[in-house]
Amino acid sequence: MDRVLSIFLRRFIRQGSFTVTTAAGNTYTFGDGSGAPVAVRFTNARSQRGVLLNPELRMGEAYMDGSFVVEQGSIADVLAILLRQEHIAPPTWALPWRLARYLFRRLQQFNPRSRSRRNVAHHYDLDGRLYALFLDADQQYSCAYFESPDQSLDDAQLAKRRHLAAKLLVAPGARVLDIGCGWGGLALYLAEIAGAHATGITLSQEQYVRAQQRAHERGRANDAIFRLEDYRDVTGSFDRIVSVGMFEHVGVGFYDAFFRKAAALLDDDGVFLLHTIGRSGPPSVTNPWIAKYIFPGGYIPALSEILPAIQRTRLVVTDVEILQLHYAETLKAWRERFLAHREDVERLYDARFVRMWEFYLASSEMAFRESDMIVFQIQMAKRKGVVPQTRDYIGREEARLRAVEAGYSEPLRLAGE
Repeated sequence: MDRVLSIFLRRFIRQGSFTVTTAAGNTYTFGDGSGAPVAVRFTNARSQRGVLLNPELRMGEAYMDGSFVVEQGSIADVLAILLRQEHIAPPTWALPWRLARYLFRRLQQFNPRSRSRRNVAHHYDLDGRLYALFLDADQQYSCAYFESPDQSLDDAQLAKRRHLAAKLLVAPGARVLDIGCGWGGLALYLAEIAGAHATGITLSQEQYVRAQQRAHERGRANDAIFRLEDYRDVTGSFDRIVSVGMFEHVGVGFYDAFFRKAAALLDDDGVFLLHTIGRSGPPSVTNPWIAKYIFPGGYIPALSEILPAIQRTRLVVTDVEILQLHYAETLKAWRERFLAHREDVERLYDARFVRMWEFYLASSEMAFRESDMIVFQIQMAKRKGVVPQTRDYIGREEARLRAVEAGYSEPLRLAGE
């Protein structure tokens, strides 16, 4: 088994300095010696064999269980080297696993109401103290918008809310629906700064309770309303609709239903803004480790899967923006904050949970930094002419909103929230 592992890694790893100590005690070094060296060790033959046969699933499991140990560098450094290679296809013997995942991906993404609730609870109904340890003060759990390389995470998340609000062109009194509202930060921003009547919906009990609490604490219970509701069950009419970081949980088989519902809810002069993780390449499959342990039922779409579903509705795409490395920087900040509190997380859960989340944050960061993960912001309307013809209005709106923020009497970011 050591010989097979050595032959594969020698062909695969051409860049960097990657040292592996096998379960049998043999040590091999691969790559061209460039960059900071990393070294890993397998503690038992079973894990080594599993990673070799099905690396996309078994590497994360072995790291969680402590049978794949990083002895030099970090798991993020290891994943950076692996994803940086020019030819990153899995070994031939692992292809049947990938083919099976592709053939059954629609089943894995089958997300009716009951399954959607279970999937959301799996990730978002964890102990609320966990998220408070590594997110920004407003608890934005989606890609930040870094206006400069040295911008803090809190300011970048505020810039994200401002950027979204600018694209929505929210007038005072506008009825805004936030599909997948998280802990309520965006809806509260739209109510406080843009003067909207915002309605946020979520399937997470934890998020729903906290969002309601925040609205009451800030005196916004009348213009920032939160509901525990599936997007398919929403009724009414809205001037603006926004969805941030939720579309990844819809599933390809439900894209038509999602956009038909949005079109039915949107006023004829309305604007719909979708912010979602996407892939720059063609359609693919969800990483099996992520699907099993982090986001069951989740899928990262290609633009070629989103646009046809939009075209089959009354919606017209009015703008598409690609955020390239913003999420990599967001995830880096989350990972560093998470590791700074790893003892606190271990007290909440256990050491295996800490390693699981470290692997999740590191692998996600490197997927955005080294692979084909990006973020789409897709703006839609029901007719042409609803938004200005040139994009310079976004900058003007951001400047206006920034001025409102400066004069706002209540703090926008409350420590400990």
